[in-house]
Amino acid sequence: MAKICPITKKGSLMVGKYSNRVRATKFNPTGKVRRHANLQKKRIFVPEINRTVVVTVSTKGLRTIAKNGAYKTLKKAGVL
Repeated sequence: MAKICPITKKGSLMVGKYSNRVRATKFNPTGKVRRHANLQKKRIFVPEINRTVVVTVSTKGLRTIAKNGAYKTLKKAGVL
């Protein structure tokens, strides 16, 4: 399974490291690093279908579920 949130479509990014040695320069080439999204494996109870769904979702996706409701959000994302 890919490391992508099904709700927010967040994935990983390739970014450059920043050197603290010289703050005056914009970027000291210290190599590239992959930053991963903050994905959590959660069990979410959906009362409309009366079952629990296990979903790997980002923390922002969890806030979206809390705001809009589990059934509506997961149905729109294609998880259900």
